Amino acid sequence: MPHYAKSPGAPFIFPGSETQWNSLTDMTDAGLLADHMVWASTSPAGANEAFNVVNGDVFRWRWMWQHLAAYFGVAPEGFKGEPRPLEVQMAGAEARWEQLVEAHALAEPRLDRVASWWHTDGDLGRNLEVVADMSKSRVAGFTGYRRTLDAFTDLFERYRTDKLIP
Repeated sequence: MPHYAKSPGAPFIFPGSETQWNSLTDMTDAGLLADHMVWASTSPAGANEAFNVVNGDVFRWRWMWQHLAAYFGVAPEGFKGEPRPLEVQMAGAEARWEQLVEAHALAEPRLDRVASWWHTDGDLGRNLEVVADMSKSRVAGFTGYRRTLDAFTDLFERYRTDKLIP
């Protein structure tokens, strides 16, 4: 959900911790996770095994944030001294969301059904670097990969097509 739902022209403010802003991290695209689950359930190498599943690339939010802002055509604002949680940033945004729903004929009129601020705040507020190792999957034969920036932009495009975001 674009941050501008609260106020047109507002900066796209990174909500998380300094650690998340500066540290390496990785993510898991749901489609890649599904591919991995199919592979693990149909490949003898995946039988009765537990695996880490991530896209296969790593990034820093200080890099990703500017690319996400560029995608939405908004000004990025990075970490500045302390976390600025989305739950706080988006408080009271329901009226602006209703305006966007009407202006763009969006499918979901309730903002709380579009995004869970607490979940993003939990992920981006952590004070530890998080990188998962896909070596076990790779050695066993799973070769799936998903560039995280593409995973984000493809998801946003799908949300636009489905009229979930403007």
